[in-house]
Amino acid sequence: MLYFGEQELAAILLSLKVAIWATFLSLPFAVWVAFLLVRRRFWGREVLNALVHLPLILPPVVTGYLLLMFFGRVGFAGQILNDYFGITIAFQWTGAVLAAAIMAFPLVVRAVRLSIEQISPDLEHAALTLGARPITVFFTIALPMALPGIVVGAILGFAKALGEFGATITFVGNIPNQTQTIPSAIYGFLQMPGKDQGAFTLVFVSIVISVTALLLSEWLARRVQKRMHGQ
Repeated sequence: MLYFGEQELAAILLSLKVAIWATFLSLPFAVWVAFLLVRRRFWGREVLNALVHLPLILPPVVTGYLLLMFFGRVGFAGQILNDYFGITIAFQWTGAVLAAAIMAFPLVVRAVRLSIEQISPDLEHAALTLGARPITVFFTIALPMALPGIVVGAILGFAKALGEFGATITFVGNIPNQTQTIPSAIYGFLQMPGKDQGAFTLVFVSIVISVTALLLSEWLARRVQKRMHGQ
């Protein structure tokens, strides 16, 4: 039986908020990096590719620890943000956004990259030969044709951000109504006797949201492809 108490609802709403912001903030960078990796040849390209996929290889707890070391109050970036801008990221919901965005980033880049690889470079070269500026070619040819992969990447990134646990709980903790997302709330409930009902509710909600996101990504990708081909 599902039970939506105050803590469960707060965890669901915070998870949705974190996942939406993480997707919104990471998507432009993911698109840019994907285009760089596919269309450009430069020194350090393989290093960039390895760094992009590093969060998939490292244990999430390690990623969270590195974020804490760098963005914590005594970390290099964290100290600058706190001293000069009054911004604190560690143990705040904004830190959960950062952790989720980093963990979802490789999946978004990969989906966009696969879409770009299907675009013939001859189309872009022809437009450049006719006098179009590179930025114009990017926004009028490359970006629209890569739209199916961008849509899929955004939704997969959202689903990944929604389920992120290891890096998030290491970097921002498990504070109810402040940093407690669905996965960390489930973990917390499982540590307390008599909280199985709350854990089951959140497990059910997370499954429903994730499956809906995957089905939506497939439907949107097919719809965008049909529209691009005039069907």
